[in-house]
Amino acid sequence: QVQLVESGGGSVQAGGSLTLSCVTSGDTYSSICMAWFRQAPGKEREGVARLNGSGGSTVYADSVKGRFTISRDNAKNTVYLQMNSLKPEDSAMYYCAAARVVCSFYPLHYQYWGQGTQVTVSS
Repeated sequence: QVQLVESGGGSVQAGGSLTLSCVTSGDTYSSICMAWFRQAPGKEREGVARLNGSGGSTVYADSVKGRFTISRDNAKNTVYLQMNSLKPEDSAMYYCAAARVVCSFYPLHYQYWGQGTQVTVSS
């Protein structure tokens, strides 16, 4: 079992920055895929960034490429999402997720989810 707890959401003006944190506990997380998803009201959950546990490679959605950075601190069992140059369309509930087998942007591939943290970007 893996437990995920997100924090760091909030309200910010367009152009601002936020850093989300996801603290993991339970089973060792360094060998599995970690990702950040987001879901706005009335929209499907979408993957924004993922980090492959085996090699540390990262992948970003086109909509956030160059603005968001996913990283991890193994010593702190924490995965981060640094979000810069935020836009109103980035407003959503952001979720941390962990997958044991497949590293992708398909939510169904992820077995473990956090409770979410809200990000609101005003224009």
